[in-house]
Amino acid sequence: MDNPQQRDTANAQELLGRLRHLFEIGAATLAASCAQDGRLRSDRLDEHQVVLFEMAWASADLLAADTVLAGLDTHSSAMDGGLALIFAVEAIASVLARMEMLYIELDLDLAPLQALAAESGWANLRRSAGGARALAGAGHALSSAAGEIGCIALDEPLAIVQAAFRRFAEEVVAPQAEAIHRQDMTIPEPLLQSLRDMGVFGLSIPEQYGGSAPNDHDDTVTMVAVTEALSEASLAGAGSLITRPEILSRALMAGGTEAQKALWLPKIATGQTLCAIAITEPDFGSDVASLSLRGIPTDGGWLLNGAKSWCTFAGRAELLMVVVRTNPDRSLGHKGLSLLLVEKPAYDGHAFDFRQNGGGRLVGKAIPTIGYRGMHSFDLAFDDYFVPEANVIGGEDGLGQGFYFTMAGMVGGRMQTAARACGVMRAALRASLQYATDRKVFGAPLIDCQLTQAKLGKMAARFAACRQLAYKVSRMMDQGGGRIEASLVKLLACRSAEWITREALQIHGGMGYAEEMPVSRYFVDARVLSIFEGAEETLALKVIARSLLESALQTRASSTDRR
Repeated sequence: MDNPQQRDTANAQELLGRLRHLFEIGAATLAASCAQDGRLRSDRLDEHQVVLFEMAWASADLLAADTVLAGLDTHSSAMDGGLALIFAVEAIASVLARMEMLYIELDLDLAPLQALAAESGWANLRRSAGGARALAGAGHALSSAAGEIGCIALDEPLAIVQAAFRRFAEEVVAPQAEAIHRQDMTIPEPLLQSLRDMGVFGLSIPEQYGGSAPNDHDDTVTMVAVTEALSEASLAGAGSLITRPEILSRALMAGGTEAQKALWLPKIATGQTLCAIAITEPDFGSDVASLSLRGIPTDGGWLLNGAKSWCTFAGRAELLMVVVRTNPDRSLGHKGLSLLLVEKPAYDGHAFDFRQNGGGRLVGKAIPTIGYRGMHSFDLAFDDYFVPEANVIGGEDGLGQGFYFTMAGMVGGRMQTAARACGVMRAALRASLQYATDRKVFGAPLIDCQLTQAKLGKMAARFAACRQLAYKVSRMMDQGGGRIEASLVKLLACRSAEWITREALQIHGGMGYAEEMPVSRYFVDARVLSIFEGAEETLALKVIARSLLESALQTRASSTDRR
C-alpha cells in the first residue's frame, strides 16, 4: 500500500473497529446496570443521564466516521479522502474522551482505552491526517477546488432535480431571504406559490394521492436533496416548509383511514392546504406522554381546551395536526393521546383570534425569536374549539394511537431536519470560502492564513461527513430501515450546523456580526435546529441511548440462549 492516504484510511478503520468493540462493551455494561429482569427501568436510566448522553454522541460519531471512510473508493478525490480522514481523527478523539467517562462511571477497566490512545498508530494518524499541515492543506485545496464538497453519487434523474432546485433557490428564494428575516415577514404568497409550482409539498406523498413519491416505497433521498437545496438559500423562507407536510403525511399514511388519506393528502401535496404541527405544550416540551390539551366528547366530535406552544407556521396554515388527550385518565400516559386534524382560516400576521359559529375559539400569537423568521412559531389557546369526529386520524380505531402516529411522522421530520442542517452548513461554508478569498488582512488574502485554512478544512470535513451520512440514511429509510440512524444524523448534523455557522461568522470578523451579511442569519437560524423535531437531550436520552441499550440487552439474551 504505497499511497499514504490509503495507509491512513486503513489505520483509521482499524482504530474505529477496535473503538466500536470497546463501545459495545460499555453499552452492554450500562444496559445491564439499567435493567431488571431483562427490561430497562426508567429510574435507573435517569440515574445515568450524563453517560447516556455521552454514549449517544459517541454512537453518532462512530457511525459518521465509518460512513465517510467506507465511502472512499477509486473515484474519490484526494480532497475527499483528506476531509474524510480529518473527520475520522476528530471522531476518534471525541469517542475516546466520551468512552473514558463512560468507563470511569461504570468502573470498567480503562487499560484498553488508554492503550489505544497511547499507540503510535493513533499518534501518527493524528499527525498525518489531522495535524496542522493536513488541516491547512485541506483548506488550501478547498480554495482552489471548483467541485462539490462532500460529493454524493446521484443517479441522473435525482441530479437533475437537485440542480433545478439549486437554481430555483439561488434565483427565487435567496433574493428574498434577507428581507424575510430582517423584516420578520411571513413568507410572501408569491414565494409560496412558486414553491407549490415546484411541487415541494408533495415530496413524501405517494403519486396515487397527488404527490411525487412512488406508491410502493418512500423517496426520502429526493426529499433530502430538495430540502438541502432550499435550506441553503433560506431555512425559514423555504427549506422548512417541507417539514410540516412531511410529518403530517407520514402520520396520515401510518394511521389515517382511506377516506382521510383520499381527502387530505392531495390537498397537502399541491399546497392547496398548508399545514402545521401542534405537539409541544407550555409545561411539556419533548415529554409527549405528559401532554394535557383535552379533547372532550361532544355531539358529532370533540371540544378542545388547553394550550399548545411552538407551533410553527400556525398562523398561515389552514390545517393543524394536534396531539390531544382524548382519554382523561392521565395514568394512561401516551396511550391516552389521539391525533386530530384541526381546520382554521389562514392568517398572514403575527396574531389571530378565530371564533367558530358555535362559540369555539382559537387564539394564536407569534413568539418573537432571534432567528428562523418567516414561518413564525405560535402559542395557541383552544377554548371549546370544535373538531368533527371525521377529523380524528384513524377514526374510532385511532383513539389512543396518537403517540404512535406522531412518532411515525417524526422519523421523516428528523431526517428532513438533518437535510436542513446540511443546507445551512453548505451556505455557511461557501460564504466563508468566498469571503476569505476576497478579504485581505495585513496585505494578504485571508485564505492564505494557515489558521483560516485549518478552520475551513475542519468545517468542510464535518459538513462532508454529515452530508454523506444524511444521504446514506435516507437510502436506508427508502429500504424500510434507518429509524435509529435518522435520529443519529439529526443529532450530529444539527449540532454541527451550529459550530460551522459559528466558525463562518468568525471568519467574517466584524462584518459577520452585521445583519446585512447572510452569515449572521445562518448563525441564528442554525441554533434552532438542535431544539425542534426532538431536542437533542430528549433525542439522545429517550430515543438513541434507549435504543442502544435495548439492542445490547437483546444481544446478551441471544448469546445466553445460544449457550
